Amino acid sequence: MIDRRMLEEREAATLSPYASLSRDAARDFPEEPDELRTLFQQDRDRILHCKAFRRLKHKTQVFLSPEGDHYRTRLTHTLEVSQIARTLARALALNEDLTEAMALAHDLGHTPFGHCGEDALNELHPGGFVHARQSLRVVEVLEERHNKPFKGLNLTKEVREGISAHTGSGQSKSLEGQILKYADRIAYINHDIDDATRAGILREEDLPKEARAILGETPSKRIHHMVMDIVHSSSGKRSISMSPRVEEAMMEFRSYLFAHLYRNPEAKSEEIRAKKLVSMLYQHFCDFPQDLPYEYARAYTERGVEAVKDYIAGMSDHYAINCFRRLFIPEFWR
Repeated sequence: MIDRRMLEEREAATLSPYASLSRDAARDFPEEPDELRTLFQQDRDRILHCKAFRRLKHKTQVFLSPEGDHYRTRLTHTLEVSQIARTLARALALNEDLTEAMALAHDLGHTPFGHCGEDALNELHPGGFVHARQSLRVVEVLEERHNKPFKGLNLTKEVREGISAHTGSGQSKSLEGQILKYADRIAYINHDIDDATRAGILREEDLPKEARAILGETPSKRIHHMVMDIVHSSSGKRSISMSPRVEEAMMEFRSYLFAHLYRNPEAKSEEIRAKKLVSMLYQHFCDFPQDLPYEYARAYTERGVEAVKDYIAGMSDHYAINCFRRLFIPEFWR
């Protein structure tokens, strides 16, 4: 039998000196150690089994209500990020379990309807809204483990730090967290191109020519090239990086997507209405908190509009639409 202690010893003996070791990890609230799983493996399992993770399957990635079964959702994006991050961690002799746990949790706080839902809450909610910060709130406060003397999932500090630093200008303290940031970007750039090509909005031949020449002509070739570049650029070092040439090409693709996909009227034709829907829900529950479900209405008495933000951010696309229909559309019109 391979138990937790053996796994911890294996990590110490085989991983890079710059890797995060599960035996050194810490929780805010100490718990009895598991016989078989390391702390990072426990964290991964807690994330996989939480309700917020299951809701990702009905949350938009880029396309709202696409016709077809092959477009990405927030859940499939998360799984692709996890796969890329684990490949990088394994190749660089870093902690694969920690990287996987971070990757699976990094978008738990994302709103319905993708970034237009995030934009709506960011404009309306006092202090703004950032999905990484909400993802951290999900695991620290909103998810509950029954019969436990603490809120949230009681994840390790290492996993929570990686979640909070996966987007924006900051950088994770751990190499595993730095991997997550690259894996997220590699995944969404390539799968968004793939989805947009399938939808007929973009064509491969229209993508930046020089960037294609550097990274490759297909999503799989580009992912492979970027992963290999990170491995070669980061091996044996105290930080994770890409070569300047490859990173510049990746960012050229990203800029192209913002110009021709993320702000493309055809691709985002429904976003104005989706953003309005989220805004109307937020304003309604601020004005009539008694219409919130019981647990959020109770939270409203303690935290005010933060409870409204938590409720709406946790909605799936379908749930938000049904909630809007119930509140704003007369019964005989439904």
